[in-house]
Amino acid sequence: MSKSNFTVNWITKTAILLALLIVIQLFRMPQLITGVIVNFILLLAFVQVDVFSGIIIGLISPVFAFLLGILAAPLAPMIPFIMLGNAVYVAIFAMVRSSKPNWWKASIGVIIGASVKFSLLTLSVKYLVNVPPKIAQAMSLPQLYTALAGGVMIILLEFKWFSDQKRLNTSK
Repeated sequence: MSKSNFTVNWITKTAILLALLIVIQLFRMPQLITGVIVNFILLLAFVQVDVFSGIIIGLISPVFAFLLGILAAPLAPMIPFIMLGNAVYVAIFAMVRSSKPNWWKASIGVIIGASVKFSLLTLSVKYLVNVPPKIAQAMSLPQLYTALAGGVMIILLEFKWFSDQKRLNTSK
């Protein structure tokens, strides 16, 4: 594949996943549902494209959410921390999971990535950003739960798909 095809392919897949993430946010479902899907899409971008795709989507999506009015104005000071939390979540998952995935490494990657994201957001509302208590609460334990659940979803999808592919290849 030529470099230009790779670039077009990368941009296309990344743009589709970013658009999907934004559309999901437009439904304005409860945080525990939207957050799970957002974290799933971040990791899906890594699994289907590459780590930079997941990080780029994680950096851009909070800005779009704010500009479209999905992310409420009191959350505006949290945007840089949400961006950083998303990027760290994807990067840690990618580093721990490695290029030859197994469910154990992927699980550890999800746990560490979710824990670091949760810690970053929780510490930011506790020590760095002055936000209303309801926002501070939304930036704490729910972040851990949604990141873990989104990670579990990607692990289930990825290893179900891999096992199906392996079965199809051995039956030929």
